[in-house]
Amino acid sequence: MISHQPWYHGNITRSTAEDLLSKAGKDGSFLLRDSESIQGAYALCVLFQNCVYTYRILPNEEKKLSVQASEGVPIRFFSALPDLVEAYYKENMGLVTRLQYPVQKEEEPEEEPEPVILPPQLPPRNFTPSECKDFQSDISRGTERGTEHTRPSISDTYTQRLQQMDVSNLSVDNQKSIQEYFRTSLCLDAEQVQNGNPTLPHFKKLILSICKNLNSEIARTIPSLEALQRVLDQPLSPGSGRLRSQVSGDSTNQSVAFRLEQMTELIYSVEEKTKNAVFEFVGYDGGHRKSLIPPVTFEVKSESIGISNKMFLKVDMEGGKVFFKKSKDGPEDKYFVHNKILQLVKLQKMQNRLVLVVETEKEKTLRKDFVFNDTKKREGFCQLLQQMKNKHSGKPEPDMITIFVGTWNMGNASPPHNITSWFQSKGQGKTHDDTANQIPHDIYVIGTQEDPLGEKEWIDNVRGALRNITNISFKHIATQTLWSIRIVVLAKPEHENRISHVFSGSVKTGIANALGNKGAVGVSFMFNGTSFGFVNSHLTSGSEKKLRRNQNYISILRFLNLGDKKLNPFDITHSFTHLFWLGDLNYRVDLPSQEAENIVMKIKQQQYQDLLARDQLNMEREEEKVFLDYEEEEITFAPTYRFERDTREKYAYTKAKATGTKYNLPSWCDRVLRKSYPMVHAVCNSYGCTNDIMTSDHSPVFATFDVGVSSQFISKSDLSKDAQGAIKFMNCVAVLLTKSKTKFFIEYHSSCLEKFVKSPEGDNQENTEGSIKVRFGGQVELTPIIADPEYLLDQHILICIKSTDCDESYGEGCVALRSAENAYTEFSIKLTHHGEHTGLLTGSIQLHTSEGKQTEKLYDFIKVGDDPGASKSKTGDNTKKPSSLATDISNPSYMGVGYKSNNQADKGTTNIMSPRTVSSSVHSVKDMTLGNLSSKNTGYDNSTSSPTGKASTPITEDGRPPKMIENPLYGSMSGSRGVKDHLHPPDSFPKTELDVDWQPPVPTPRIRSFTCSETKPQSPSTTNRTNSSSGLQPQNITKKPVVPSRSEGGMIGPNRPPVPVKSRTGQPQEPQLKPRDYRDSSELPSKIRPPARPDQPKDVHQETPQPLKTGRPLK
Repeated sequence: MISHQPWYHGNITRSTAEDLLSKAGKDGSFLLRDSESIQGAYALCVLFQNCVYTYRILPNEEKKLSVQASEGVPIRFFSALPDLVEAYYKENMGLVTRLQYPVQKEEEPEEEPEPVILPPQLPPRNFTPSECKDFQSDISRGTERGTEHTRPSISDTYTQRLQQMDVSNLSVDNQKSIQEYFRTSLCLDAEQVQNGNPTLPHFKKLILSICKNLNSEIARTIPSLEALQRVLDQPLSPGSGRLRSQVSGDSTNQSVAFRLEQMTELIYSVEEKTKNAVFEFVGYDGGHRKSLIPPVTFEVKSESIGISNKMFLKVDMEGGKVFFKKSKDGPEDKYFVHNKILQLVKLQKMQNRLVLVVETEKEKTLRKDFVFNDTKKREGFCQLLQQMKNKHSGKPEPDMITIFVGTWNMGNASPPHNITSWFQSKGQGKTHDDTANQIPHDIYVIGTQEDPLGEKEWIDNVRGALRNITNISFKHIATQTLWSIRIVVLAKPEHENRISHVFSGSVKTGIANALGNKGAVGVSFMFNGTSFGFVNSHLTSGSEKKLRRNQNYISILRFLNLGDKKLNPFDITHSFTHLFWLGDLNYRVDLPSQEAENIVMKIKQQQYQDLLARDQLNMEREEEKVFLDYEEEEITFAPTYRFERDTREKYAYTKAKATGTKYNLPSWCDRVLRKSYPMVHAVCNSYGCTNDIMTSDHSPVFATFDVGVSSQFISKSDLSKDAQGAIKFMNCVAVLLTKSKTKFFIEYHSSCLEKFVKSPEGDNQENTEGSIKVRFGGQVELTPIIADPEYLLDQHILICIKSTDCDESYGEGCVALRSAENAYTEFSIKLTHHGEHTGLLTGSIQLHTSEGKQTEKLYDFIKVGDDPGASKSKTGDNTKKPSSLATDISNPSYMGVGYKSNNQADKGTTNIMSPRTVSSSVHSVKDMTLGNLSSKNTGYDNSTSSPTGKASTPITEDGRPPKMIENPLYGSMSGSRGVKDHLHPPDSFPKTELDVDWQPPVPTPRIRSFTCSETKPQSPSTTNRTNSSSGLQPQNITKKPVVPSRSEGGMIGPNRPPVPVKSRTGQPQEPQLKPRDYRDSSELPSKIRPPARPDQPKDVHQETPQPLKTGRPLK
């Protein structure tokens, strides 16, 4: 067994092997590991002169092993690995140096075994019929036959149990049948089992005898149900006759359970067919295009000539109209049809304020400004209008869908009868408004852990709950179960034909990675042209087992087999347009057990930020150890574990064990994270937990998302040579964090290519301690299968850098083709492999498409914009430019991807971002690239990534992010993680490291073995970001705005700068002793202005403050 050899390390990663060899530090140190690229092959890793050389060991058809060594060296074959290793201890065998010092495995600390709930076991079978009377059930003790007479036989055991029961309510015949079975027939069944027949014929005979009357009743009932089914079948179902003959045949040869199941299926079938017939008759198909959502009325305030008036907005989903009414029961004579409502602009500074841009006659636009009662009402209104636009758009295929993702550790207890609050996103945190609860989601993904129910029972429960909420019978897409870990995917019936390529899989991470009590299940599929992946995991428990949880995550990444098999070099991190990871991740609040009472007190006071700062998952993500570049919506709900069952008022944080009291501090164990390709639309609309589902010690967690999807494009005309597209990659340079001594090449993968494309071999230019720089000269041109921009701009190129010696990946990344729309674009992307940061790739890309016009996307209907009070336009005076209210920017929140364009005049320049200057430290690739621009959403103003460039994350004229206030609905965001600076394209770009005359700083030596250290220091940028966010305080908006006087307003002229307003709407302001300097301070004291860019002097202020439109306009 090679597993016992000291030099064999199994399926460790390439980077782990490099770490072990670096620690050994001697030339000739070696180890063997499993190959990452070829199943059944091995990799021999040898250290020489502080570099690691890797040789593949491949089996041939006869299972003989050989080493791919230097050219000219005869190939030798070995029947076993130990023989091969022994031979290469000799000199001149083709390796860089002979093998000398085997590197031993690192001993892992023994784990405290967790309580394991094993799956159901089969009954014992190790007895002989002759010993039936003396049979005993204790197999594990292995007692001798001579001692078995001291214990009762299996027949006597059950006979005694029967005698102790009250059977007076049973019929005399049934009593006799049961007694006779346990007295004699049970041993006969045991004999049958011993001889290989496990059907228990005597037990079946007993059941038929007991259910004699029920069986005859079923025989009379089923024909009636079949007749009803045939009436409802149009045309007659060919399976009906077969089913009748199968069920109504010889009843004595079929079990009662089978006949009951058939009857149940018939009842379900009849019910479904009746529903379909009624739905078709009344014109209702259960989908969102005919969803019966009643009209909803919102109370709002509207300003007219500086006077605030109460109004009512009524949304008629079915009629496709929005009515403007002065009273709730007033006339509905003023309305706008759905196609006349051009855009909704959600304002940043007042998060309950909304601007409607509507079209009037002669293509003029009218802007309506409304203030809702609270932010949730505004969000409900926006969601209803978005669904209304989608319903009446007439598009054959959707470009945006909504997804519900839920996770719940059921605690091995049956769920309550009513779980609808979970699917309606009701409870704590960021929740839906009641007006939006009736809108069904397109896809529901439900993950459970410690689930005691069977698959069918749980699916029926979920479908029944959704049917009660939406009146839609959702289609079952996929289910995957690993012991008590389960994931279920349901979709609207109308999407059934849009979903294809469904895959599922599981990975065990329990003790020795052999038990399935911990692990993950996953499902993936294509929705038209967009790939989705969903992973539900239950990781190792225990506050002190953080490192083991990290290892669980890496194992799931490596071995969960989902998605397109052609993307073999990529793990699930890069395989899907949208990847959602949910489950009981079991990361805890990392505080001493003595702090338990203080933690509970902070939870009661809703001081979550102090606890989230000590959340293990947040800290591990900050140090890039797990979930690299995933996004999680801000947590504004209480910890979901560990409650006393049947209440949500008390945390049970102590647990008595034989070894003493164990503490389970209240923690956010149950989480939902997301990762999407760059420049695709993905917005989280809710993230919270329920309050009323209390059967488990965990609360169910919900999250809902709007995500962009692409259609399966079909060309409307023949593709001529003139219309052929091209994707060009140029001047690619990679900095890889490795000690390997090898050559590299790039593979380009995409669904828009017929097959993947390999680049020429790169030139290794620098090889410093712990890193290597590779320049890939020349140009690589890719030919897409379709050149139409409507299709091509939604595509992405997956990049994999491989070694020539063992064909293993050293880093993967992704580039969005939309970034290169009509422009030569430079990009900078972070490279990762198996969840670890492995380097940086820079280069340039150019895209050529055919002529074509892009259609407007549904997700561009809602924007996030600035206060429109600065606009001087009057009603009817605007030309039709609704998008001018929101600033265009795209947020490529994927793997640190950054772009910049050399053609600022092009239409696509709003998508292009300039990369930061490459840092001298290779450790800080997160800070080197522009990439981590993923914004933490505050409140409901989702800073979305608009893939079309009609974006949703606004930036002011000077390139700084807009000033925002706290959302009072969720409380303070003090100390919240992940607040990133937003950058904007500069007027001119500094020289990049690709310029010949400019030399980048040499990377600092890096020892990879320290990358997973628990004491890894934070980078300066991370520390500054944390410190700057710690001063955020909630705003108390109480005072009325100060209206500017006529004299101040009169200063505004064509050649004079406007006077700053004295007070922002709704924001209290202290009297000032001297004029404010708007260049050096932010308008809100709670927000820290980001530092000035290097190419912008600090004393230059480019922003021109505009007065708020709070008074009567001057004539």
